[in-house]
Amino acid sequence: MGKGGNIGYFEWRSTAAALPDEMAVLGIDFLCLGLNYADRATIGFAAPFIIHEFGFSKASFGIILSAFFFGYVPFNFIGGYTSDKFGPRKVMGLAVAWWSLFVALTATGFSFISFLIIRILFGVGEGPQGSATAKTMSNWFPQRELGRALGIAYASNPLGGAVAAPIVAGILAATNDNWRIPFIVLGLIGLLFAAGWFAIVRDRPEMHRWISPRELREIQGGSMARRPEAFGGGSAPSVWRCVREPLVIATALAFFGFSWVLYVFLSWFPTFLVQARRIDLSHLALGGAIPWLAGFAGLVVGGFLTDWIAQRTGKPAATRKWIIVVCLLGAAILFTPAGIVGSAKSAVALTAVVVFLLYITTAQYWAIVADVVPSSRYGGVVGAVHLIANLAGIVAPAFTGYIVDATGSWTLTFGIAAAISAASALVMAIFGRIGRLETIGRRGTGEPETNAPVH
Repeated sequence: MGKGGNIGYFEWRSTAAALPDEMAVLGIDFLCLGLNYADRATIGFAAPFIIHEFGFSKASFGIILSAFFFGYVPFNFIGGYTSDKFGPRKVMGLAVAWWSLFVALTATGFSFISFLIIRILFGVGEGPQGSATAKTMSNWFPQRELGRALGIAYASNPLGGAVAAPIVAGILAATNDNWRIPFIVLGLIGLLFAAGWFAIVRDRPEMHRWISPRELREIQGGSMARRPEAFGGGSAPSVWRCVREPLVIATALAFFGFSWVLYVFLSWFPTFLVQARRIDLSHLALGGAIPWLAGFAGLVVGGFLTDWIAQRTGKPAATRKWIIVVCLLGAAILFTPAGIVGSAKSAVALTAVVVFLLYITTAQYWAIVADVVPSSRYGGVVGAVHLIANLAGIVAPAFTGYIVDATGSWTLTFGIAAAISAASALVMAIFGRIGRLETIGRRGTGEPETNAPVH
């Protein structure tokens, strides 16, 4: 047992009552997020064949990749804001159905403009998934377990990428490199997942017919319980008031640095292996999957690690902050060498460590915001943080394609990504001041401020 009777490091309220409610919600969310990244990663594996068929330059195909984010980025915030207003069940379910439709329609692309439009609309569907998931987990799990819940949920992202690698490569090999088939298959699977989401999930545990009174007491009570709708019994501050907090801004900028490195990897790593390291299709499945598996491990480790330290120190926000700083700096140190080493095996190994460190930080961005804002504003605030982070997705894929076309240097693009990661870590370390929780809740309400610190 942890301090004050909290749940211990490896103890996850594993009673029979826990399985049909919290675990079912976490399970279907895990599947949807895994599909989300499998769908997103598929175009990276199909890229060499699409480029060859349509004669796209790397710069023009980089624009197609970046077009996804013109739909994705605004709906990071819209998805979080509407999750606060209408509940994450509706938002996430509709998002899964929408993005699955447009991943299937990717197979109908026939020109630069058609791919551009499809990718934008695909991004609209995928935009809400991050903040809707965070809102769902914060509604269903107490603060003392939020890191591991988010870690497990988001761990399906890199696992989806890892699973996509052999599946997509296998389909391509079986269909004589017909890049359209994987998009159709994954789109149909997604529509089934959307139906499963609506069948299983409710916005809050109080609304679920499977929830037991004991489970509800554990979620709502005890040390580091579920976050309140507003602090001190007052009205909650606006979303924009919360977003202006220094810690929230620093978290968003650190998340941006994470995203830049991730999207360089996600969009271009398979092409780098094929063109720069001359890896063939049979080895691309393994080479492309290994970093994703490392990311899966990083997310699980990061989620459990942050809760374990926070329970023992009583300082969840500070714990999450310094995990972000250390891991982003480690990723920055290792990413440039990944573009320099001469062998494909060395490049894959270094990139796997980079992705492992990056993904240790993932749960931290979502959880640290939950530590400092009331739950009634969490979706909107974390959606705004996610929006800022994913501005990197608009720039990084196209910029990388342009740099490679102009200079022929993969090392330069990896080095730029490493520098951005290091800079974002320093911003978090210097400006991510741990504020005062009650102060955020009371400013603008007319109530006196308290001195209860956010640790």
